Amino acid sequence: MAAAFIWLLLWVRLLRPLKMRRRPWTVERVRPERDRTTVLTLRPDGHDGLRFEPGQFAWITVDRSVFSVTSHPFSLCSSAETSGSIEVAIKAAGDFSSSVATVNSGTRVYLDGPHGVFSIDQYEGAGFCLIAGGVGIAPALSMLETLADRGDARPVVLFAGNREWDSIIFRDRIDELTARLDLKVVHVLEDPPPGWTAETGYLNGDILARHLPPGYQRFQFFACGPNPMLDAVEAALVKIGTPADRIHTERFDWV
Repeated sequence: MAAAFIWLLLWVRLLRPLKMRRRPWTVERVRPERDRTTVLTLRPDGHDGLRFEPGQFAWITVDRSVFSVTSHPFSLCSSAETSGSIEVAIKAAGDFSSSVATVNSGTRVYLDGPHGVFSIDQYEGAGFCLIAGGVGIAPALSMLETLADRGDARPVVLFAGNREWDSIIFRDRIDELTARLDLKVVHVLEDPPPGWTAETGYLNGDILARHLPPGYQRFQFFACGPNPMLDAVEAALVKIGTPADRIHTERFDWV
C-alpha cells in the first residue's frame, strides 16, 4: 500500500505534469455564450492535438504552472471528428469559472485527458436520447456535432431543460444541426415567454413519453446536468420502461 501511495503521488505531482508540459495548448478564441457561459477554443501548440470520444471531459489548467494542483474538469463540446482545435464551455459559477471571460487569446493552457465513458461511442443503440440541463448541453453538443460529421442517420431526440428561452446555451448551433441530423429538439422552460406553447416546468416522465418515438427502449440515453435534475430524470426514465442499463448520466456537482 505504501508503494502504491508513493507511485500515485509521483504520478500526480511529477510524471503527469511533465507529460502535460510536453503537449501545451494555447487559447485561440474566447467567445461569450448565453447564461454567463464562455466558450474557449484551444489550439495545440507544437503537437497534433487530442483524440477523444464525444461526451468526454478533460482537466484544464489555465495560465498556471503545469505543476499547479489547481485544475478543473470540463466537458469537451466540439466534434470528435475534427482535428486540431477543441472547445470547452465554462459557465460562471465560482472564482475560476467567473474569471474565464477575461482570459486573453494566446494564454497557455494544459490539458489532462480525455476521461470518462459518458459517450455514444461506448454504447451501441438504434438511436439516442440526450437530456441536458443548462450547461449540461456541452457534452450533448459534442455528441450531436460528431454524429453530424459522421453522417450518422440514426434518430436523436434532445431534451433541453432551461430556465428561460434566452438562457439556452448553444441554441443557434443546435438549430443548425437539425438540418444535418434526424434530430428532434424538445425545449422545456421553467419560465417561458408570453405565447409559449411548448413544454414548461421541469422535465418528467409525461414529457419524455410524449416526445420519444416508438421503440425508444432500444435507444441509448445520456443525461447531463445538476444532481436534482438527474435524480428526477433517472426515476422518470425507469418509470416509462427504459432499461436501466441504457441510462447513462454525467453529474456536474461531483467536484
